[in-house]
Amino acid sequence: MYAIIRDGGHQYRVEPGESILIERVGLAAGEALTFKEVLFAGGKAGTPLIEGATVDAVVERPVKARKIYVVKYKRRKNYRRRVGHRQKLTRVQIKAINA
Repeated sequence: MYAIIRDGGHQYRVEPGESILIERVGLAAGEALTFKEVLFAGGKAGTPLIEGATVDAVVERPVKARKIYVVKYKRRKNYRRRVGHRQKLTRVQIKAINA
């Protein structure tokens, strides 16, 4: 069984035992996390959410995404800027889908 959850403006397809990367949450490794915005679970679709459905997860560890570069350039003005950025993420393991 799988579910589709919404967190931080993103939607994720999750199954029990699966690990996913979400935007950084302020929890330490090993702490429990509950997703309350469940859009789809067990063959039932919500309008837009399923009432009373939750997905339980455990925080594994904080991580950083790959570095991306933002480049600014203006032609004929000798203006070039290159700035790097690494998004902060959290790896969580899905424990149970309660639908």
